[in-house]
Amino acid sequence: MPEKHINCRGMQCPGPIVTLFKEIKTLEPGDIITIEVTDFGFKKDINAWCKKTGNELLSLEEKDNVITAKIKKT
Repeated sequence: MPEKHINCRGMQCPGPIVTLFKEIKTLEPGDIITIEVTDFGFKKDINAWCKKTGNELLSLEEKDNVITAKIKKT
């Protein structure tokens, strides 16, 4: 299962979610995508987005003002 990493640091809402939406379309079910953001609104947005799209949020961490989410495409 391939992994993809996207850097959305410095982007404001809705930029990170829009970028994630475009990038996850290029993946196969079971693939993992990791996204890094600095917009703190992303924390609640990613939970809602995963519920809406059916993708699985594997982890959500915050360190040094960077939020890192790992999502599995379903």
